[in-house]
Amino acid sequence: MAKAAKTAIKTKDQKAAAEAKNWSKVIKAVRSPKTGAYTFKETIVHKDKVKEFLANK
Repeated sequence: MAKAAKTAIKTKDQKAAAEAKNWSKVIKAVRSPKTGAYTFKETIVHKDKVKEFLANK
């Protein structure tokens, strides 16, 4: 029988867990003007600001 996974978010603070669902990790590929190689810029943004982050260069 498998054990149920319990995380710190579920056990400690339900309000913080609900707020954490409003954030997303966004990864954006950015091309280097010098070498032409791609690098990846990753950040955690609020779900309402994802499109703004991806639109910025």
